[in-house]
Amino acid sequence: MCLAIPGEVVEVGVGRPELARVEVSGVRRTVNVGLLAVPPAPGDWVLIHVGFALSVVDEAEARATLALLEELGQAYEDELAALAGSRID
Repeated sequence: MCLAIPGEVVEVGVGRPELARVEVSGVRRTVNVGLLAVPPAPGDWVLIHVGFALSVVDEAEARATLALLEELGQAYEDELAALAGSRID
């Protein structure tokens, strides 16, 4: 299952301006933010799917979504494991 997961931007321009470092439930990965109309800033929350930030979401919505996803149990754990193993260079 592929889910869109909210993550908090912790660093922008990781080697290239279209990349950002994002944290999702303790997992940090580089994602492509090039699809966003306005580049995010550290502290912003983005919705991530297959390595791309699709939209900026507010923190309350992001935290509510994460809480809901955690209730999925193994499916959410599998998504986090996939995220942990992904690489964008």
